[in-house]
Amino acid sequence: MTNTDIFARLKEDHDRHRALLRSIERAEGDNDKRVELFEQFTIEVKAHAAAEEQALYSTMMRKPATTDETRHSVAEHHEIEEMLNDLAATEPGTEDWDDKFGDLQHDYLHHIDEEEEDHFPDFDKHLTAEDEEHMRAVFDRRKKAEKAEAKITPEKLEDAKD
Repeated sequence: MTNTDIFARLKEDHDRHRALLRSIERAEGDNDKRVELFEQFTIEVKAHAAAEEQALYSTMMRKPATTDETRHSVAEHHEIEEMLNDLAATEPGTEDWDDKFGDLQHDYLHHIDEEEEDHFPDFDKHLTAEDEEHMRAVFDRRKKAEKAEAKITPEKLEDAKD
């Protein structure tokens, strides 16, 4: 059963993402399994980030006290998406793939830890009951739609658009 508190709901996804990252790490040497898990992680993270931006961050942008934190997190979402696309364009089983995965894992874990430990507690202070109700409805609806449309989009970092 899904928790209706928006921050608990987001953390549920983060916990799933942490588990997928651990599984990718453990599958070292099994390129097919790593690619399968990485593609699952990519779809999950892209859908989560898009829904989080539409539900949580669009709400927080309207609150001057949280605008800077919101912009910071959204910028990190875009950096992570570029890293996902770059890793998808990298040959599995190579040292380059392993290095890029390590960087992605580090940056993503830093991002979600920062959200959970810093941003969410700050945001919570500025939310009304109406905000929370709106965010819950938007997040679950948008995540489902985004997940259905999310794609693996291989693109080397050096080719990524600025």
